[in-house]
Amino acid sequence: MRLPGRLAAAIEVLADMDRRKRPASEALKGWALDHRFAGAGDRAAIGNLVYDALRRRASHAWRMGEDTPRALVLSVAVNDWGEDVAALNQSFKDDKFAPESISEAEAASLSNDSAFSHAPAAVRADIPDWLESSLERGFGADWIAEGQGMTTRPPLDMRVNTLKAHREKVAKSLARFSPQPTAIAPEGLRIAAGPRDARTANVQADEAYQKGWFEIQDEGSQIVSLLTGAAPGEQVLDLCAGAGGKTLAMAAAMGNTGQIFAYDAERTRLAPIFERLKRAGVRNVQTRNPEAGALDDLVEKMDRVVVDAPCTGTGTWRRRPDTKWKLTPEQLQARIAEQIVVLNDAARFVRPGGMLVYITCSILPEENDDQAKAFLARHPDFAGVPAMPVFEQVFPDAKARPFSADGATLTLTPARTDTDGFFCALFTRTAI
Repeated sequence: MRLPGRLAAAIEVLADMDRRKRPASEALKGWALDHRFAGAGDRAAIGNLVYDALRRRASHAWRMGEDTPRALVLSVAVNDWGEDVAALNQSFKDDKFAPESISEAEAASLSNDSAFSHAPAAVRADIPDWLESSLERGFGADWIAEGQGMTTRPPLDMRVNTLKAHREKVAKSLARFSPQPTAIAPEGLRIAAGPRDARTANVQADEAYQKGWFEIQDEGSQIVSLLTGAAPGEQVLDLCAGAGGKTLAMAAAMGNTGQIFAYDAERTRLAPIFERLKRAGVRNVQTRNPEAGALDDLVEKMDRVVVDAPCTGTGTWRRRPDTKWKLTPEQLQARIAEQIVVLNDAARFVRPGGMLVYITCSILPEENDDQAKAFLARHPDFAGVPAMPVFEQVFPDAKARPFSADGATLTLTPARTDTDGFFCALFTRTAI
């Protein structure tokens, strides 16, 4: 397929998403199944067009004066991919799969460099209007730049599994992809996102992955995994373990000693962990199924309890930009209620003197600092541990710094740390 056909396909996928209210990943998969002639390069290019359109949906729509799939894709082609309008129109004439020619009105919008001189702040930040006050409260004067950081393409990050390999060994195995050391995480490697129709490296096909030498994990997730402070010989409860990314990272940091209890309230979320543990050579993890009384024997016995809480996922907007425009105030309130429940539950497992670590992949203060303060108000037997000094101790050579209003908590973001968005708060139990 040439570019005109790829543009038409991206328009079709976005229209299918709007019509059937389905996620981008499902719409793209459905299109590929219906168009089996499309090669891997075609599918990658179409996916890039769709995700680029969704990452900056508000600003593309503002420029074009409409939020139609066609307007969004044309704006991506010209303003993100650097295509010339006249050249596009000529290529459209020579391709039977091309969209309709670009009209004079569309061409004027596409080349309007002053389109954003009077754009609302939420448009410039590329976020839903109703979240403007939340991000401004969370980040202050920098909130628009934080929103814009979420519109960039994410890299492919990997965590080297130190139980089996070291960073140089994995980098050599993946040399054809030119991975680079991550800026903050000491065992991370990064393959930068390419421009336009660049394909994401298929590192899972590499021998190093099959042997368990590394896991795919965003650098931000690697950083908060190390901020948990899980140490050799400790007893750790990963209360919302999910597929086990942070469990695996903590197991490596603990040198396969001590014990990690991996639990999740949803059995299906926990299912992938078993194969991952086996491949990584992890032996100090015990999974607990979500059954009545499954964790009763752990009450007040854990050195460390990690809560990677259910949240809106706003920190992953670069990777899942369609969720940005689907999020509602009602969904936010539901996640907040869930976080209160899981934090209250987590507190009972921490031994006196032990640590509770609260993590979200959100950038919203309602799920982050607000929850941390509310937890301390509800639990006088816990005290906050300033997170920024811990960050500086764990990562003394880091040039980038997370956002923190007062040093008590910290938030990683694309704009600050070139990672996905993650929040981290630390608490210690002070009383018996």
